[in-house]
Amino acid sequence: MNAGAYRLDVEREFQRLKRVAEAAWQQVDSTDLMKSLDGENNSIALIVKHIAGNLLSRWTDFLHTDGEKPDRRRDSEFEIEDADTESSLIAKWEAGWALLLETLRALNDEDLERTIRIRDEPMTVTQALQRQLTHHAYHVGQIVLLARHFAGPEWKSLSIPRGKSAQFNAKPKRYLDSNDKT
Repeated sequence: MNAGAYRLDVEREFQRLKRVAEAAWQQVDSTDLMKSLDGENNSIALIVKHIAGNLLSRWTDFLHTDGEKPDRRRDSEFEIEDADTESSLIAKWEAGWALLLETLRALNDEDLERTIRIRDEPMTVTQALQRQLTHHAYHVGQIVLLARHFAGPEWKSLSIPRGKSAQFNAKPKRYLDSNDKT
């Protein structure tokens, strides 16, 4: 795979993860966004806040400064503060994703082999991209699990619903690529 195709594939996967997370949390009542399963687990809002903080830290001046910025307050990403409203968290989420996609689209072939640092750990840009994809997939899975729990019987599947594999295989389509999510 050439570098351009790789970047395009990575961009598509990041966008797919973003769509899955948003499609999941949109099925949840606003009050449930702040709920956790217990005192040791994160709410959807906290996961959104953490992903946004991670995106903004990692992708700001990506090629030139450590991905863990000195002004990032990572621990506060796991606390709901007075300023953390649904709209403020969505704004940070959108800003983080926009920065990621803007940075990704600006990378050239040589950039993919450059060495960058995250928490002073050296890695290639390609390795950093894979690390970010894995990190976000982990947290998007958490968002989906929580959203599914809080939506209960109103949940609409984001992929192939149980018992519908044969129906799907007869007329396959990528999930979340249309308005029909069955």
